Amino acid sequence: MRFPVLSGAMEIWINPACSKCRAALSVLDAEGAGYTVRRYLDDPPAPGELRDVLARLGLEPWDITRTGEPVAGELGLASWPRDAAARERWIEALAAHPVLIQRPIITADDGTAVVARTEEAVRSVLPR
Repeated sequence: MRFPVLSGAMEIWINPACSKCRAALSVLDAEGAGYTVRRYLDDPPAPGELRDVLARLGLEPWDITRTGEPVAGELGLASWPRDAAARERWIEALAAHPVLIQRPIITADDGTAVVARTEEAVRSVLPR
């Protein structure tokens, strides 16, 4: 389920309990940006969506994995290889356990995306 905030050209994946997510939303609101909120714990991205976002970010799945989460320990992620052969295994883990996905992530219709953990990162996807 997606929760529209304002119609616009961006989507932000958030966990409402996350202070970095709330800070990113505050920047977007202050700038009058149009965006849609996706509560990705309630509406997890499918593996194909994760592949697309990773391509847009220019990152690998292990780059956006929250390895400090308890489920990461349960899965033994610390011992998983970080190579092309293991890539799909990581993507499947992120899709099955969305709490492992770093947040917030902003995707824009122009093809850009950013892990928006800082104000500067949020501003980098705003129209100039």
